[in-house]
Amino acid sequence: MAEPTLKLMRDPACLLAFGLGSGLAPKIPGTVGTLAAIPFYLVAAHWLPLPIYLAVLLAAFLLGIYVCDRAAHKLGVHDHGGIVWDEFVGFWLTMAAVPPEWYWVLLGFVLFRIFDMVKPWPIHTVDRRVSGGFGIMLDDVFAGAAAWACLQGLIYFMG
Repeated sequence: MAEPTLKLMRDPACLLAFGLGSGLAPKIPGTVGTLAAIPFYLVAAHWLPLPIYLAVLLAAFLLGIYVCDRAAHKLGVHDHGGIVWDEFVGFWLTMAAVPPEWYWVLLGFVLFRIFDMVKPWPIHTVDRRVSGGFGIMLDDVFAGAAAWACLQGLIYFMG
């Protein structure tokens, strides 16, 4: 890890933006960041009622706008690959009201990563046209919403 990155991790906002360090993975940091979000989801899914889960999710999104913007400015790069708080929030959105069974978590992880990496319309458009911390967060929220819709459809039809 380069010295400037070490200094960056001393800033609590940047530490969060980098997913508590998971975004420092040398390869596929977005995937590693999404994996790092899973334990937080499992705790929240077991302990928080859905309205509180959604309130925490909204707070994480709003916090993400700030921390991702701050990290991007400090790095001088709009959406640096190591900024993964957006993956945390996108995955948590994917898993809202989804049973915390291992197979749903796995499917949610795979669906979210597909939508986040492929970026079909309108995710691609948001990624290209919306800047700053809001833009960094928004494309992953769209990816999370698309993955959530797929999961909810499966839960409905399998239920």
